[in-house]
Amino acid sequence: MRYVAIGHVCQDVVPGGMVLGGTVTYSALTAVALGWETAVITHAHADLDLSSLRGIDWRRIPSRQTTTFENIYTPGGRTQILHAWAGPIRSDSALRADVVHMAPVADEIDPAWLDQIDSAWIGVTPQGWMRQWDASGRVTPREWQQAETVLRRADATVLSIDDVAGEWARIERWAAMARVLVATQGQVGCTVYVYGSSTHVPACVAEEIDPTGAGDIFAAAFFTQMRSAHDPIAAARFANCIASKSVTRRGLSSVPTPQEVDNCFDLVTTKTRRHAA
Repeated sequence: MRYVAIGHVCQDVVPGGMVLGGTVTYSALTAVALGWETAVITHAHADLDLSSLRGIDWRRIPSRQTTTFENIYTPGGRTQILHAWAGPIRSDSALRADVVHMAPVADEIDPAWLDQIDSAWIGVTPQGWMRQWDASGRVTPREWQQAETVLRRADATVLSIDDVAGEWARIERWAAMARVLVATQGQVGCTVYVYGSSTHVPACVAEEIDPTGAGDIFAAAFFTQMRSAHDPIAAARFANCIASKSVTRRGLSSVPTPQEVDNCFDLVTTKTRRHAA
């Protein structure tokens, strides 16, 4: 099974330097951990060292710079700064895969990519289409302008309730357009909409150390399980389990281990049998 993620690999500013990040980084590493052949189509500076991200076929289009974010946390919430942007990723040829994950972080993906995807299962994490920034790089929310087009084409969409500032009315409006839409809710779990009908799936208990990348890890786990088994509730249970393990570690070490993958499969299988009974 082949998993292809499209989006910017990023550098994240942290105390003492920078670390690799971005949705494609966390989701692709998760797909590798789940046993999928994995590729990433991205823009980044030619000198960006990706050698530590093993198991991924990096299809890098060279850019003058690598997309770089800084998150500043204050008592009033998070301020996000975009220090550099690698530019748009344009579609130029047909794309073949079992799962295509469209993973924009800074409005870098042209939805015309959807026309180049031949028979693949399509998963979308739209947060990058819901951001804008000013001349200083300060990131603020904006309306998702092509929501209906993307939602009606995608097989599943995953986003955080934080992406819409807790506005459930907007989530429900989008869910009515989508085949499957999942709103993640952190420690609460997630709400799965199938053709507009909702089911809440509780989170697994975990001691949170660092939530960075948890949503991206959830998305990859959910998309791959949906493509394999076509059961959105079981896929959400599995993704919740994998994401709960991820928050107990920092940075890219949050990617699931083989033992965690096996444990989460066992948990979901047990719960599915129990519900069927």
